[in-house]
Amino acid sequence: MGLTQTIEPIAPAVVFDQVTDQQLARFADLIYDRSGILVPSHKKMLLSNRLRRRLRDTGIANFDDYYRHLKRLKPDDSEWDAFLQEITTHETYLFRDKVQWDWFRGDFLVQCASDAMAGRRQRSLRIWSTACSTGDEPTTVACCIADRIPNFRQWNVRVIGTDIAVGALKQAKCGVFSEQAMRLVDKSYCKRFFTKTDGEQPWRSKPVLREMLLFKQHNLMDPPSERMFDLVLLKNVLIYFDARSKRTVVDNVCSAIRPGGLLLAGATEGISGLIGDFQCIKPWLYRNCTF
Repeated sequence: MGLTQTIEPIAPAVVFDQVTDQQLARFADLIYDRSGILVPSHKKMLLSNRLRRRLRDTGIANFDDYYRHLKRLKPDDSEWDAFLQEITTHETYLFRDKVQWDWFRGDFLVQCASDAMAGRRQRSLRIWSTACSTGDEPTTVACCIADRIPNFRQWNVRVIGTDIAVGALKQAKCGVFSEQAMRLVDKSYCKRFFTKTDGEQPWRSKPVLREMLLFKQHNLMDPPSERMFDLVLLKNVLIYFDARSKRTVVDNVCSAIRPGGLLLAGATEGISGLIGDFQCIKPWLYRNCTF
């Protein structure tokens, strides 16, 4: 009797090409409907590259199947979160934009402390860091407060960081940072406010900072759940929005600032024509003049 050898057929390797114009339009519409984020047509290669990562991670065979999968999911599903993190990834690090942090430490916080000592304001400070990603910006805020507000533990301080991406917020809550993210942090701050360990993210913020911080998920296209902030930071986020959604975001953010409070924007946000009764103090700083 002869032996018969059964040869299993070899499955062809799946090759992920670029999205077509039609696929790009479908994904762009879905992303815009869910988040207000605009994916322009010239981002075809970028979207294709980011989609390939999700196909590999999920095991979904092709772009069309992945689109149908996304469309079925609720906005708070972990896969939507992973996808949005892919398409909005940008560099973030502590003390980004030195001029603005020099103002925050040397002018804003010094004035707040002086006014409190003179009885012109309560010992209270509320700051909102929008689109805070992994927490670099609100942690920078906390560093400055701990350094420049005398007896800050006797103040009612709340620094709220929000982002649409749950994965980024999980890291933010841990308070861990890479060497790259810490490269601009003053050595004295590193010693006073952080501990160093091993690993890819060796720096961890101390409790003195984390006690000031609260991280929450929030889509900037939705009205904020909290208001009456002394200062709101809106930096490096509006590049993802078109004119209509940008106005919605700015209106939502401005509604959360108390009368006399301040909006600190990124240098490239382009919001000067969108902020109504806000006075321009610096090219990137605006005061709410409604009383």
